[in-house]
Amino acid sequence: MAAVEPQKTAPGNYFVANYPPFSFWKPDQVSAAREVLQRPGKKDTPLGLYLHIPFCRKRCKFCYFRVYTDKNASDVEVYCNALVKEVSLYASQPFTRERGLRYVYFGGGTPSYLSAGQLRSLMTRLQEALPWHGAEEVTFECEPGTLQKHKLETLRELGVTRLSLGIENFNPKILEFNGRAHLEEEVYRAYGWAREVGFEQINIDLIAGMVGETWDNWRSCIDKTLQLAPESVTIYQMELPYNTVFTRELPLASADPWATVADWPTKRAWVDYAFDTLLAAGYQLSSAYTVVKSPQTQFVYRDALWRGADMFGTGVASFGHLGGVHVQNLDRWENYLAALDRGELPLGRALPVTPEQRLIRETILQLKTGRLDIAYFKKKYGVDLLERFGSIWEGYVQSGDLTFDPQQIVLSRQGLLHVDTLLPAFFEPQHQGARYT
Repeated sequence: MAAVEPQKTAPGNYFVANYPPFSFWKPDQVSAAREVLQRPGKKDTPLGLYLHIPFCRKRCKFCYFRVYTDKNASDVEVYCNALVKEVSLYASQPFTRERGLRYVYFGGGTPSYLSAGQLRSLMTRLQEALPWHGAEEVTFECEPGTLQKHKLETLRELGVTRLSLGIENFNPKILEFNGRAHLEEEVYRAYGWAREVGFEQINIDLIAGMVGETWDNWRSCIDKTLQLAPESVTIYQMELPYNTVFTRELPLASADPWATVADWPTKRAWVDYAFDTLLAAGYQLSSAYTVVKSPQTQFVYRDALWRGADMFGTGVASFGHLGGVHVQNLDRWENYLAALDRGELPLGRALPVTPEQRLIRETILQLKTGRLDIAYFKKKYGVDLLERFGSIWEGYVQSGDLTFDPQQIVLSRQGLLHVDTLLPAFFEPQHQGARYT
């Protein structure tokens, strides 16, 4: 079955990050997550920690995350104290015993919004509660304009192994119009400091289709990316989730690049150009969104999650997965803090996941890497993927999106560029056509 291709970028969610859809997670299922935490976790299942730092200098006009631009130093201290308390509560659960962290991810918001002193205090206390000395990867998201050399030195000292710089674009006018806080010169300054202090794995994020984007500017962005030579480049295609400034303010259709988000064919053409250019320079495809300079460049956080790892999602509105149960924290500042003041984990909604749903989830998420290993699914789930989803594979072969043989399923470049439109075909009937978030 061929995917229905969108043309114009209309309000709604395009990117598939999980399964089943978030709209099916419910507050009355939180008890299932609490019950799981009272039992020992599986030691052979990787365990990770995600920490949501929800502070930003400005709200990007395309942002739909729970972030705050109006908090002062006292608010930051209150939140960090709550975050440490939450991680300490997780560390005390039977689910956590004798399980080390395989990966840690500081996401946002803007983790680098915090000062070096605030970061040192927070990360030292977090390490005392749930150490990550043995973790394979500690990732830290940064907004270039919030970085100083001493802050980067602090992050390096405290065990961060990979920086992810949210550059998105190099054009000052485009950055400003889309609500980004940083400037182009701050990108080069921050990147130079990161190299000086010894970070060996730097990822930069770009967005194809920001308002105001043109072919000439996009080519320039890719040229400047090559000049930086990061270990990995992640490129997202701009979408318009319902609760963004742009969704409220932009017209749905316009020929003016400063009045709307580019259509999907144009965004895919831009990503295709970026992939061609980066691959010609020696990079390799790692997923539908990412290229890497070397096969040794790993994404432990991504690959573990896409293979069913457990993860404590901490911080306001954060998402996690606990022993077969999806969970999200309370999504309001006051409610999140109040739960922790009571000594309770701030769980807001959850969904126990059936074995069939776990199979679907891993199938669609791993498909984003461009390849599915038939033997992996046979061993883990006792299922032959080629038989289980045979009609879907055949349809996508006919549409030119993939090929397969007895060992693997491989996406074509066309399939990679619009992989998220291919994934809903795998959803169970009750989830077809439902609102995703």
